[in-house]
Amino acid sequence: MIIAPRAASTGIRVHLKRRLSSRASGILSALNIPLNKELSGVYDGQWKGSGEVIESVCPTTGEVLARIRTASPADVSETLTKTREAYLQFRDVPAPRRGEILRQIRERLANKREELGALVTLEMGKIRSEGVGEVQEFIDICDYAVGLSRMMNGRIVASERPGHSILEVPNPLGVVAVLSAFNFPVAVYGWNLALSLAAGNATIWKPSPTTPLTSIAVTSIIAEVLSKNNLPGALAGLVTGGQPVGEVLVGSKEVELVSFTGSERVGRIVGQAVVSRFGKSILELGGNNASIVMPDADLSLAVPGVFFGAVGTAGQRCTSTRRLFLHRDIAPEFLQRLQKLYASLKPGDPLDDNTLLGPLHTPAAVNLYESTVEYLRSIDADILFGGKGYEMTPYDGGNFVQPTIAVPKSVEMSDRIWSTETFAPILNVAIFDELEEAIRWNNAVPQGLSSSLWTRDLRNVGKWTGPSGSDAGIVNVNAGTSGAEIGASFGGNKSTGWGRESGGDAWKQYVRWSACTINFSNEAPLAQGVNFNIE
Repeated sequence: MIIAPRAASTGIRVHLKRRLSSRASGILSALNIPLNKELSGVYDGQWKGSGEVIESVCPTTGEVLARIRTASPADVSETLTKTREAYLQFRDVPAPRRGEILRQIRERLANKREELGALVTLEMGKIRSEGVGEVQEFIDICDYAVGLSRMMNGRIVASERPGHSILEVPNPLGVVAVLSAFNFPVAVYGWNLALSLAAGNATIWKPSPTTPLTSIAVTSIIAEVLSKNNLPGALAGLVTGGQPVGEVLVGSKEVELVSFTGSERVGRIVGQAVVSRFGKSILELGGNNASIVMPDADLSLAVPGVFFGAVGTAGQRCTSTRRLFLHRDIAPEFLQRLQKLYASLKPGDPLDDNTLLGPLHTPAAVNLYESTVEYLRSIDADILFGGKGYEMTPYDGGNFVQPTIAVPKSVEMSDRIWSTETFAPILNVAIFDELEEAIRWNNAVPQGLSSSLWTRDLRNVGKWTGPSGSDAGIVNVNAGTSGAEIGASFGGNKSTGWGRESGGDAWKQYVRWSACTINFSNEAPLAQGVNFNIE
């Protein structure tokens, strides 16, 4: 089904013979992913692919899991055409019927939750409970979107003219392109697909080129539901590949909305390209998130909360805690407790239920970690913990590094170490005396995704969540920067991109709005009392 056709016409001979470990082969087999065969990385109702071949590499062991034939320019063009055709058919399907499709997708995902979660762990590297939890996010947003399909309401606006009503009406938008990142290879697509389908759109997915297997497995599940309901597979199309594939989608006038998750640098390029053709975009970019701990905080909550925020997913969440601001009165005790937790961490196979620390996703991420630690040393920062790789790791080929706690000498947030997000488990600490000072630090960086305040004083809560408080999109109290639920909209401000996904009012970005004035009277008065009679 997802086996690539022979590529003899390219003149390239692809060698597929390799021996997969049992830990990998068991997971792939459970999801009906063929072993030792080149896979098709394009789906538009049929599996195909005529572009270059990429490899999916396990970050834990370094073994090649599969080779995938990606999308060529012709594949992308053809898939876009079929996605547009699918939209033209699907837009007239009643919204509650769309919800029924989502309910069936939800059931199929739930039936494969453990297997898909294990694949996320295998290919991305996050620990097993986080991999399963990510699939659960997709399941949860499907639940949300099923209900939403009966509640995507417009409104009636009172008209100043007698015998008139004004309706604000949401209608399907068109084609939605989802360009997702490696760190959440299932959930981010799920957030977008569920709302897009509920709104009556068609979706085309370009996943990270380092997590193609997960996208193939997810698309296969959704394709079966669409086929069962006699709907075109291109409603949930897939085009794997690198930058050229993304550039086609971002630049295409056939794509009404581009949802991009990734770096600030690339997000700026995507945003400019989309707005230049008057398209819509949802950007979820850098985080650089801070936690602030007040002297009245419950440290039994705050210490483990910061620990998970900084170390969970090996520091590779958009919402990972990068900056920690401690009140002077509790800083020594807090750091002592935190270092004790760090010391208890042991790198392990993320498929093992007892493992809390898996690998970084790629060797490039290891290089970034190492260069950042080297820079910290060059500015004479105090390295309280970590700052190196592990001498003993579960697998020689894995990308394992020690989570690091550092105290830079400078607290100027414009300095590189504070203002630049490092996508690795490095936590930089500063000491403050007044909450206002810590809030200034929190807000002084370009990014504005997530933030967290630990306190039991209601006055601090009011200041933190009010107009003079955190300027991030997520403003938590006694909860860490990581671990958002699907019920609220997810996204950030400033250079994080201003987009919103998942719950709340995020669905309103996936529709086009029309203001409809309806005259049911025998007169035709103009608004604002304008008189334009010719008599």
